[in-house]
Amino acid sequence: MKILAIAKVDPHTTTEKIQPHLAAEVEHAWRLYKEGAVREMYTCQDRRLGVVFVLECGSVDEARKSLDELPFVREKFIDFEIIPLGPFSFFEMLFRDYGPPQRG
Repeated sequence: MKILAIAKVDPHTTTEKIQPHLAAEVEHAWRLYKEGAVREMYTCQDRRLGVVFVLECGSVDEARKSLDELPFVREKFIDFEIIPLGPFSFFEMLFRDYGPPQRG
């Protein structure tokens, strides 16, 4: 299951507060990437300390459990909005009467 996880940064989080945990955070994110749970990582360029992960997990609960192990989450500097993703379903609505071309 593909899952989008968007970080929500606590407004009281400062660079000074996260600095002692930064190396552990990056190391843990790298471990999740190597294990295959985190497939993609992005920085939110329009916000302070923003990060977005694309995860591949068996369930939303599994994704939550993986993210809850991150030091920034444990320290309550960030939390994640977790959004399960699926195939784009609107094609069915647009092309329901479409059939494959006839051969022959």
